[in-house]
Amino acid sequence: MKLKKMVYLVLGCLGLALGAVGAAVPLLPAFPFLMLAAFCFAKSSERLHTWFIGTKLYRNNLESFVKGQGMTWKTKIRIMVLVTLTMSIGFIMMHQVVVGRIVLACVWVFHVLYFCFGIKTKAKTT
Repeated sequence: MKLKKMVYLVLGCLGLALGAVGAAVPLLPAFPFLMLAAFCFAKSSERLHTWFIGTKLYRNNLESFVKGQGMTWKTKIRIMVLVTLTMSIGFIMMHQVVVGRIVLACVWVFHVLYFCFGIKTKAKTT
């Protein structure tokens, strides 16, 4: 049981580190890594989970989504633009792999549709 908690702890720290870098670096999305950190910290340590949900990084990027309030259009667009840019690099690099391009295009379309229609849009807070 301790090994399982240790693995969650390591994955949570890794997710937190990549999420923090993703909040500052334009091509690395923070959202999925912070979700990983939140999940792993909740599984590994109540104390770490409580600390993490109190951080500004969590509050700015995940809190409203986790509470079921959705995301603002600004957040949705920022995530969609970053993922589009990242996927574009892969799309360009796969110029000779037609099936890969089709798969990437399908994933991108699903991503955009999910963020537009699958996640509740929250009114902008002042």
